[in-house]
Amino acid sequence: MGRTLVMGVVNVTPDSFSDGGAWYEPDAAVAHGRELLGEGADILDVGGESTRPGATRVPVEAELARVLPVVSALAAGGAVVSVDTTRAVVAEQAVAAGARIVNDVSGGLADPAMADVVARTGVAYVCMHWRGHADVMDDLEEYDDVVTDVRDELAARVTALLAAGVRSDQLVLDPGLGFSKSGASNWPLLARLGELEELGLPVLVGASRKRFLGHLLARSDGRPVPPLLRDDATAAVTTLAAAAGAWCVRVHSVRASADAVRVVAAWSRAGRTGAESGTTIGTETGTETGAEIDTRTGTGTAVEVGARPGTGGDSTARATT
Repeated sequence: MGRTLVMGVVNVTPDSFSDGGAWYEPDAAVAHGRELLGEGADILDVGGESTRPGATRVPVEAELARVLPVVSALAAGGAVVSVDTTRAVVAEQAVAAGARIVNDVSGGLADPAMADVVARTGVAYVCMHWRGHADVMDDLEEYDDVVTDVRDELAARVTALLAAGVRSDQLVLDPGLGFSKSGASNWPLLARLGELEELGLPVLVGASRKRFLGHLLARSDGRPVPPLLRDDATAAVTTLAAAAGAWCVRVHSVRASADAVRVVAAWSRAGRTGAESGTTIGTETGTETGAEIDTRTGTGTAVEVGARPGTGGDSTARATT
């Protein structure tokens, strides 16, 4: 029974906009990841560098020290782990530690070596729309038509990645909600998600707790509601994104979104009387190959996360249409 996947966020940072460093210590981060799995997360996204608006970069050594123990522990327990990084060296070492997805908010623009790492390791790669680092991104919000511009800029990144040796079946696209998109420009990207899916690749939606939701829910005095009070709105976005065919949603609070994608899947199946879903979702734990995921959206797009890199599996990740 096919459905949108849920990626749970594990921030190993002291300055995250969403949780303020609650999971900064490795043991706390690992425990939180396991909690998210219990709530229904399919993938855990481990990051060691905040990309909140205005954030400054951390030294690569600090990022490595934050993410590697957490990636290793969660992967060893059978979780499908994604590493959230813009640095090729962090991506490569995280893959060696067990990560099967690289989630790069820069789409390879921040580090020219990233494409080579992705091509050599064969991991699934989330390529996000990006125009600049967190300390300057709000100055780069200028669009003629935000959906057309984002689609075209993502298409250019796909072309560059393919030229660098990355396979198309490794790629997932992310419109980059909140990145050089501070407010109203996020809504057209959600409402016209199908135009991004026309590129023929799976789409990940990361709206969780972001400031455009805070502004939407602003109190009577105009103050945005704080991040922790945006989870209900996040679940609403999850529901609509799943109905629109998103491959995955990335969220901080998992349970409501995990329920939502299952409701959408049941609703969709009931409306496709006699149609084949063509989807399998399976998980192996405690084995060398780890978890396998094959999820098809309504557009027929699938991404599989299979054998762990370095174990001799035929393919670590495949995305097909």
